[in-house]
Amino acid sequence: MGGEDKVENGHAKKDKEEEEEEMMMTVERVFESKEVPSWRQQLTVRAFVVSFMLSILFSFIVMRLDLTTGIIPSLNVSAGLLGFFFIKTWTKVLEKSGMLQVPFTRQENTVIQTCVVASSGIAFSGGFGSYLFGMSKRIAIQSGSTPGADDYKDPSLSWIIGFLFVVSFLGLLAVVPLRKIMIIDFKLTYPSGTATAHLINSFHMPEGAKLAKKQVKALGKFFSFSFLWGFFQWFYTAADSCGFASFPTLGLKAFENRFYFDFSAMYVGVGMICPYIVNISLLLGGILSWGLMWPLIEKKAGDWYSADLKPSSMHGLQGYKVFISIAMILGDGLYNFCKVLRRTLFGLYHQIRDKNSLPRVVNGSPTESSQLSFDDQRRTSLFLKDQVPTSFAVGGYIVIAIISIITLPHIFHQLKWYHILVMYLAAPTLAFCNAYGCGLTDWSLASTYGKLAIFVIGAWAGASHGGVLAGLAACGVMMNIVSTASDLTQDFKTGYLTLASPRSMFVSQVIGTAMGCVISPCVFWLFYKAFKDLGLSTSAYPAPYASIYRSMAMLAVEGFSSLPKNCLALCYGFFAASIVVNAIRDYVPKKYSRFIPIPMAMAIPFYLGSYFAIDMCVGSLILFLWERMDKTKADAFGPAVASGLICGDGIWTLPSAILALAGVKPPICMKFLSRAANNRVDGFLNSS
Repeated sequence: MGGEDKVENGHAKKDKEEEEEEMMMTVERVFESKEVPSWRQQLTVRAFVVSFMLSILFSFIVMRLDLTTGIIPSLNVSAGLLGFFFIKTWTKVLEKSGMLQVPFTRQENTVIQTCVVASSGIAFSGGFGSYLFGMSKRIAIQSGSTPGADDYKDPSLSWIIGFLFVVSFLGLLAVVPLRKIMIIDFKLTYPSGTATAHLINSFHMPEGAKLAKKQVKALGKFFSFSFLWGFFQWFYTAADSCGFASFPTLGLKAFENRFYFDFSAMYVGVGMICPYIVNISLLLGGILSWGLMWPLIEKKAGDWYSADLKPSSMHGLQGYKVFISIAMILGDGLYNFCKVLRRTLFGLYHQIRDKNSLPRVVNGSPTESSQLSFDDQRRTSLFLKDQVPTSFAVGGYIVIAIISIITLPHIFHQLKWYHILVMYLAAPTLAFCNAYGCGLTDWSLASTYGKLAIFVIGAWAGASHGGVLAGLAACGVMMNIVSTASDLTQDFKTGYLTLASPRSMFVSQVIGTAMGCVISPCVFWLFYKAFKDLGLSTSAYPAPYASIYRSMAMLAVEGFSSLPKNCLALCYGFFAASIVVNAIRDYVPKKYSRFIPIPMAMAIPFYLGSYFAIDMCVGSLILFLWERMDKTKADAFGPAVASGLICGDGIWTLPSAILALAGVKPPICMKFLSRAANNRVDGFLNSS
């Protein structure tokens, strides 16, 4: 949810009248007269042209979020809404010219949404802000170490694209044989997939189309505002620490401790999408760390750590910031892993025990139709109609695994063939656990499985055999497999509820993943070449999780001996506190638990500061006041407004990167000084 885990938030339209609610319950009655296109007809050229355009847009958005804070909200709603808008505009133009041959269906809308989310998802699971960038020499030096030749691998388009193509498709093949069990037998919820399906269904109803048109108008308005606001801010950023992003809104002392509002439209939008408790947790984490702990530990310089160390040294204050945040992330991740695993095993036990009471489906036709509604009967029948052969999935998994075992050691010679073999033997089980857990909780634990691979493979390889790089590469293999597995199963649920064929969902996911394996590295390469300080703690793009993941790999290889004084004791304390706080959240009544902060979210500002948390809390405040004034409108248009703010600011990154590459610098530096510093500057200028 928080941190580098994707924040998944569904949005379902709340109907005012009971009649409308009844219609939503029997949505297939509304579409009964419409013929469902075959799986091939659902895969249109125009769908993939629009998907490609939106994939570039969303890859920029995810990449920017990944390289700034690592907090990535669910973009399913935005993808579905923009896909509807583009194709609807396309078909309207063709209809007026008399050239329209194929109408736009909800199944085609689902194909677009699936393809876009699969493509932009590679920007997250590809590790450009975490494990992959953590391999670079720049991050190794930033982490306070002098890396040997076996301890770093600088980014290059060729090996990144090759690596992603080798590892990104296994997760899709791992869960294909389990789609019926997950969707039909276990009836898993997949909240984000379900909410997206309801949204797409509503777009294609007569009243829903009118609302969608208004939502797109609101999105476009705030997209334009956000883009132009980013453009306006650019003029004042001629040098470091210039512009609105360095505005000391709460005073200069607060600014020194990372407490300020940086006027980011993107993070205001992210705050409107994320739950209130996530944003409050971020702010509390910033207050606890930068407001209390770091000033106190800084006073221990010369006692707890050498006062002569560089600010970036992991043996100084930076070590406390990184390793305490790691301890909280690991504590939160371990607790939630055990919780989801327990629920998974408990759910499986009950599903197997009660399997005789499940509705039986034979050859695509429900035999216990009395237990199934009309909607369920129609959806089940069509879901089982177009099978992806299990033999194809298993055979494909084995073939790609063999190719991967041969190829990966040539990309990372520190990663041995037997390391990869062990991961691929364990991967289907872990992919199933993640997909099942995501269906129950809407929480993908891909990064947690990745961290597990860091510690296991890193320690196994050892320091003398490039264990740091081996651990980070293993993290990439595991994260890609389990992340794509849960994404595909989520899409199967969306397809089930919109009557999109599982086969078209699978093909769309494969094409989207292939797009992402090319688009995401190219987008990252643009950032890498345009912003020379990318990854540095003082940069606009500090890539905090790159340092954190590398530090985890170093910890796995070197042990605790490299930590500064008392750091290990503090890590133990915060690790235990994360588990205790999560347990309290789960076991107290819901009316109280919603006020208890989330440790994973609290950990992020320990390293970065509170500036983005303040932006997100402003977004929460805007949404809260809007809901108090007009809840119906806020529910209907809030996600569209938030998406517009995120998309506009996100796409501004493209022209700003092109300007930086072309050597075009902003004309003005807007900087804020204290009275004393200003007097010194004036005195210097007057004397010269």
